[in-house]
Amino acid sequence: MVQDELKNKVALITGANKGLGLEMSRQLGQHGLTILIAARSLDAAKTAASHLENEGLIAHPIALDITDSTQIESAVQQISDSFGRLDVLINNAGVFLDGDWLTSNASSISVDIIRQTFNTNFFGLVELTQRALPLILNSPSGRIVNMSSIEASLTLHADPNSFIYDSKPFAYDASKAAVNSFTIHLAHELRNTPVKINSAHPGWVKTELGGEGAMMDIISGAKTGVDLAILPNDGPSGGFFHLGEPVAW
Repeated sequence: MVQDELKNKVALITGANKGLGLEMSRQLGQHGLTILIAARSLDAAKTAASHLENEGLIAHPIALDITDSTQIESAVQQISDSFGRLDVLINNAGVFLDGDWLTSNASSISVDIIRQTFNTNFFGLVELTQRALPLILNSPSGRIVNMSSIEASLTLHADPNSFIYDSKPFAYDASKAAVNSFTIHLAHELRNTPVKINSAHPGWVKTELGGEGAMMDIISGAKTGVDLAILPNDGPSGGFFHLGEPVAW
């Protein structure tokens, strides 16, 4: 259902040409938002945007590799020129390079893999958010959603009774924990503005990253990110959530 207060809002979703990114784009479009489909390949972004347009939604493609500072600058300038503001930023683009989930590799994983993981999952996310922040502050109700993971929870990783206790892919987990730290710090900095920033754990979702053995379908997996993107003005900021419930840091 399209809500009047969401009409004409503009949302940028990274890694939006497939999986959770595409489904979050679809659901936000169904709420009446204009969707900016960001993908490393402009052709992939165009294809995804075309799918949404065929469903009657408003979508525009943007080429954006978040590890490329030049592309970040160009994308932000395009948004500034076209809209003058950004109402929603969903930092969804991410990689998993550890090999498998049921691993414990902190003593052996290469520093190169750690760097590659952080370049996308953390440094690119931070750089894009910082560059886009002036546009987000131009919105009367800016929202930033950082797609994290329950694998970022230090509390659960340290608990032998936790269901993720034996899942220890270091590069991915550490990068998402860093994302959560960024969420907390930026939320504190922006606490006296209308902007709200939160981390989202989508769940174990049937995507390329989650695999076919995952428990949630993509439609359900998109819900947490979408709900945080359209939070009311009295909604939380600086939190870590899954389907409306707090996740332990």
